[in-house]
Amino acid sequence: MNDSSWGAPQQAGYWGQTRPMPAVPGDPADGGTQDDDPGAARTGGPLFHDGAPQPQTPPHRQPYGTHQQPYGAGPHQQPYEAPQPRPYDPPRTPPAHGTATQNPEPMPDAPQQAPAPQKKSAGRDLSAAIGVGVGLGVVIIASLFVVKAVFVGVIAVAVVVGLWELTKRLEERKGIKAPLVPLAIGGAAMVVAGYVRGAEGAWVAMALTALAVLVWRMTEPPEGYLKDVTAGVFAAFYVPFLATFVAMMLTAGDGPYRVLTFLILTVVSDTGAYAVGWRFGKHKLAPRISPGKTREGLFGAVTFAMAAGALCMQFLIDGGAWWQGLLLGLAVAASATLGDLGESMIKRDLGIKDMGTLLPGHGGIMDRLDSLLPTAPVVWLLMVAFVGSA
Repeated sequence: MNDSSWGAPQQAGYWGQTRPMPAVPGDPADGGTQDDDPGAARTGGPLFHDGAPQPQTPPHRQPYGTHQQPYGAGPHQQPYEAPQPRPYDPPRTPPAHGTATQNPEPMPDAPQQAPAPQKKSAGRDLSAAIGVGVGLGVVIIASLFVVKAVFVGVIAVAVVVGLWELTKRLEERKGIKAPLVPLAIGGAAMVVAGYVRGAEGAWVAMALTALAVLVWRMTEPPEGYLKDVTAGVFAAFYVPFLATFVAMMLTAGDGPYRVLTFLILTVVSDTGAYAVGWRFGKHKLAPRISPGKTREGLFGAVTFAMAAGALCMQFLIDGGAWWQGLLLGLAVAASATLGDLGESMIKRDLGIKDMGTLLPGHGGIMDRLDSLLPTAPVVWLLMVAFVGSA
C-alpha cells in the first residue's frame, strides 16, 4: 500500500479496477513527445476534457486525500513541499525605528534604604528575673543572719530540688535513670554533715551516698546499670558535695559574712559579665559551648568581681585585706565562668536551654547554682588560707 493513500478516504473504483491517470501533454512518461499532434483526438470522459488542456493544480497544492496513485502502479516521485517554519522558531519582527538591535544593558537597581538596626534583647523576662532574684536574696539574707541552722536547711532544700531537676532531665533526654531517693537523702545528709563535722563529715557522707546509689540500682534489671550509677555518683558530687562547702564556711566565727562575700562576688561576677557582654560583646568566648558569652563579658566579670572582692575583704571579713580581695575576686570570676560553661555543656549535650521552669526569668534551681557550686570550694579554700578557719 502506498504511503500517499494512508488515511485517505476510499473512493469508488479504487479497489476493483484500475483508474487511468490523466495525460500530461509532452510528458514522455505517458508515451507522448513534444512533437505530438495537439489536434489529435482525445478520449472523452470525466477525466478527459475536449479542447485545450486546462491548467492543473500541482500535486503539492491539491487538498489532502485527493492526489492518489492506483494500486500496483510504478514508483512515483514525491511531491515538492515548500519549507514550513519550524514550530519552535520565534516570530521575527523587525525592530522599530530608532531602537537598538542588541539587548539593552540592565538598569542599575535603585538604592534601597538600609534596614534599621535591631535593638539588643536580654533574651529573658528581665522584670520577672529581677523580682525572683530579690525574693531569693531576702530569704537567704534573713535565714543567714537570724539562725544559721535555718540557712543550712535552705541549702539542703536547694540541693534536693537541684538533684530532682538534674535526674529528671537525664531521664527525659538520655534515658539515664539515676536513683533519686538515695541521692536526695544522701545529699541533704551531706550538707548537714559538712556543717556539723566539717570536711571529714562531708567526705564520709559522700562515700556513703555513692554506695547507696550502687545498692539502690541493684533492685532493677541490669540493663543500663553502669550508666545509671555513673550518673548518680556524678550528681552526688556535682550538687550536694560542692554545696557542702557553703555550709562549712558558715561554721566560722564570721561565717555569715563569709557566705555573704561568697554570694556577693558570684552575683557581681555574673552581673558584670552580663552587662559588659550585652553592651560591648563582639568576640565569642566559647561559641561551641555557649554562643552568648564573650571575651568582653569575661573582662567585665573579672573587673567587677575584683572590685567587689577588695571591698568585701576590707570591710566584711575579720583580718582581711583589700589585696586579698583582688585575688579572691579574680578566682571567683574564673571559677564562676568555668562553672557556667560546664552547666552550658551539660545542657547542650541534653539539648535543652534550661534545667527547669521553677524560677520565672531564671529557669530552674540548677540554672542559678551553675556558677555558685564550683565557686564554693574556691572561696572556702582561699578564706582559710587568708584568714584561717576559726
